[in-house]
Amino acid sequence: MPALVAIAGLILILTVLWDAFEAIVLPRRVTRRFRLTRLFYRTTWRLWSVVARRMRAGKRREAYLGFFGPLSLILLLTVWAVGLIIGFALLQWAGGSQLNSPEGKPNLATDLYLSGVTFFTLGYGDVIPLSTLARALAVVEAGTGFGFLAIVIGYLPVLYQAFSRREVNISLLDARAGSPPCAAVLLRRLGPGQGMKEVGQLLHDWERWAAELMESHLSYPVLSYFRSQHDNQSWLAALTTILDTCALVLAGIDGAPAHQAQLTFAIARHAVVDLSQTFNTPPSPPDPERLPPAELRRLRASLAAVGVPLRDGSAVDQRLAELRRLYEPYVNALANHLFMALPLWIAPSDTFDNWQTSAWERMSTGAATSTAVDVEHDEASW
Repeated sequence: MPALVAIAGLILILTVLWDAFEAIVLPRRVTRRFRLTRLFYRTTWRLWSVVARRMRAGKRREAYLGFFGPLSLILLLTVWAVGLIIGFALLQWAGGSQLNSPEGKPNLATDLYLSGVTFFTLGYGDVIPLSTLARALAVVEAGTGFGFLAIVIGYLPVLYQAFSRREVNISLLDARAGSPPCAAVLLRRLGPGQGMKEVGQLLHDWERWAAELMESHLSYPVLSYFRSQHDNQSWLAALTTILDTCALVLAGIDGAPAHQAQLTFAIARHAVVDLSQTFNTPPSPPDPERLPPAELRRLRASLAAVGVPLRDGSAVDQRLAELRRLYEPYVNALANHLFMALPLWIAPSDTFDNWQTSAWERMSTGAATSTAVDVEHDEASW
């Protein structure tokens, strides 16, 4: 019996340490099917999303979902710490609990207490290991706990720096593509100026952003659960807007930076496919379709009105449909999994950007409509 307990404790310790190494230290995606972290997030997100599905889409649900990312991170670190404490306590018990304790004869509870005190390097001195094995285990656990806490302290700043870098471009997209963002607004505001030069520069910047997003979110998948500052923005909506824009440019917009659009489309599509594999979300086409024929006609007319015409014809429509099939099933699967809304292709006429509102100066309906009209009128000069 003690031998089996010792083996169980050792397996638990090694499992936790290896899982923490893969999640924090190893800078690449882990494809192994069974992982403690993966099991933890699948279980906790499934439970968390049960409540989210019962809530109406809006600020309240977004606030609720926004707690999951940071809270799950704290819970995961707690699970790791508890696992290590229990593992070392099992080793002490299997070794005969050779301890000097105030209650006289030590038991498993005493082993757990000593393990917890040793792991967090508290050193109260009320329970003392007596045998050579017990002392060796205490020393090893103290070193493990010190190293574990040091890695965690270094891990959190890296995580939040990656989150901050992700959010910068999402915030910058507000004035360029609206809130929530959409491809038609982006092309209407940036397309008419300087021969599509601004569109090319924006797609170049977002090519790097998509690459950084892929690398950071594959290494630290918990970042995908971190929500943006505003309820009508998300990293998935921003990435989908860029993919939509690239698809329109590649399908047939004269004078548009097609080569840069191809590069940005490739890395953005790569990101959504790899993230879908990470979360085990099989591709599923949007239902209803995001761009039905009637909406495509409206989109074509909207772009033509500001001098950014999308070429007409069945070949262009077919090319656009083929490009959409390359990414829409993946972003739709991620959106369903993460409860993130996908952007529209054309923004409703009664919406206005986040920078136009504030908590102290609420626009009246008439002011909001007037501002929306003014912005629509001035988009070509942006």
